[in-house]
Amino acid sequence: MPGLRTSSVRLEALRRDGRRMRPEVTRAILGRKDMNTFHRAGAACFVAMISPSAWAAGAGGHHHHAEYSAGEPGDARKAARVVHVTMTEANGKMIYAPDRIEVRKGEQIKFVLRNNGDLDHEFLLASTSDNLKHADAMAKNPDMTHDDPNGKRLPPRKAAEIVWKFTRRGTFEYSCLIPGHREAGMVGTVIVK
Repeated sequence: MPGLRTSSVRLEALRRDGRRMRPEVTRAILGRKDMNTFHRAGAACFVAMISPSAWAAGAGGHHHHAEYSAGEPGDARKAARVVHVTMTEANGKMIYAPDRIEVRKGEQIKFVLRNNGDLDHEFLLASTSDNLKHADAMAKNPDMTHDDPNGKRLPPRKAAEIVWKFTRRGTFEYSCLIPGHREAGMVGTVIVK
């Protein structure tokens, strides 16, 4: 399309000059027909950006899993035992309080999470092996955040909740996978009997 190519060159020249592109200016340069083509091209780029393959790439977020090693997301409408978990830094360590919880298989727990520290912290509930694998991924992508059924990242002085049903017996953990936090002691244990 010769008209669109010429118009695009004019638009690029305006951008280089630092002029702000108002919609009426863009329409005046491109014309109605070229403007429709311009919008369709923009829409196609947007669709490509939000395609499933783009979601699979992650773009800094956490990859969602269909299965969880420590059970399954709970039902907030059903009764649950409430467990308060506080995250903080003290005496050169990063800690959870409590750092050990016992539950029964099939029990639903509502974790009420509170970050009383001065740094961001996470609560990620999984098996130790899954959390260690995920910690390696976090080390390569430290800006990765969690807002999943089994994990939350909390800024200082913020709170969140996770409702979780423990469907398997065994020993699981909750840990902070922000690089350096786990190593500073931020690991808790869940024993499912």
